[in-house]
This record gives sequence, structure tokens and C-alpha cells, in this order.
Amino acid sequence: MGQFQHTLCSCPSTSGRCLGRRICLRRGCGRVYKARRWNQRYCQDPKCLKLVRRWQAAKRQEERRRRPEARAAHAVAERQRRVRRAERRKTTSCELPPDQDCEHERGAWSRSKNFLVPFCDRPGCYEAVRRSCRCPAHYCSDTCRQAVRRVRDRERKWLARKTQAGRFKRRCEYQARRPARRARSPSTSAPG
Repeated sequence: MGQFQHTLCSCPSTSGRCLGRRICLRRGCGRVYKARRWNQRYCQDPKCLKLVRRWQAAKRQEERRRRPEARAAHAVAERQRRVRRAERRKTTSCELPPDQDCEHERGAWSRSKNFLVPFCDRPGCYEAVRRSCRCPAHYCSDTCRQAVRRVRDRERKWLARKTQAGRFKRRCEYQARRPARRARSPSTSAPG
């Protein structure tokens, strides 16, 4: 009979399936959560996920507005809308004073903010990217850049973990950290 093993403790698994606790990537959240998948970036709070989806939609819209064919199509649609509105004003009369629009002539109101400058690539961050003279910047600050880099680095290492090159790189990282770790730990042997 072998020794008793504690099966109820939350010790890290040796099979490589332990994902551990993570910090939500969305700016402003900061929740610590237990990841269920290797590529899970956000906590699963419905409000947080809703805000992430809203940010992603705003980022897609920003990318779309940069394309010249999308801008041309939008200009054509706006021209047609103005023509239809002018025709409708000619055919129908409004009982309200001329300075107020009729209810049916009002356009749809937008729930999203209109961003005139490109904003940060970190999910949930709507700050303008900082100016850079060398290359186009993607983040508003070093904290946003470091947060996204940390997540991408973790995902890259997870994918490379089962490859021969990934195992070699991890072994090199561990060997490089070993002297610093030994210098930090107190010596276990007492002078005798």
C-alpha cells in the first residue's frame, strides 16, 4: 500500500492542463478569474463581455471607415438620403414650426461615440493612441501595451509548448532565470 495522497488540494497539475488564475484583459475590469481555456482573455461576466463586444464593434467600424471604398459608398448613401429627405419635405407639410423637425424626419440616433482619432488596441480602452515619430502607434500608454503583450506572449508560449523548439526555448529561459533565483533564495545550509 502506498502513501496517502491529498486529492482535495488545489495543487498545480503535472499534466500541463492547469491554466491558473488570470487578470481580465479589458481595461477597467481587472477581475482575477480562473481560465477554462488556454486562449481565454476575459472574465466571463456578462457586463464585461458586453463591453468587450461593443469595443470590438467600434474598432471594426473604425477600420471600415479608413477604407476608401467604404467612404465612397457612405457618401453615395448620404447623398441619396438627403435627396429623399428633400422630396419628403416637398410632399408633406409639418405642423411644427420650421425650426423643429417632424418626428418621422428625424434620423436614427447613435448609441456609440464618434471617434475622430484612432483609439487604443487594448479591449475596452477608447483613449487616443499616442503620437510616434518612428512608426504608427497602437496603444495609448505603456500599461495597455504591456497588458496585451503579456497575453499574446502567454498564448504564444502555450501553442509552442508541445513543439521541440518550444521545449528548447523554455529550457533556455529556465536556465537563464536559475542564477537569479538562487541568489534570491536564502541559503539552506548553516555554517557548521
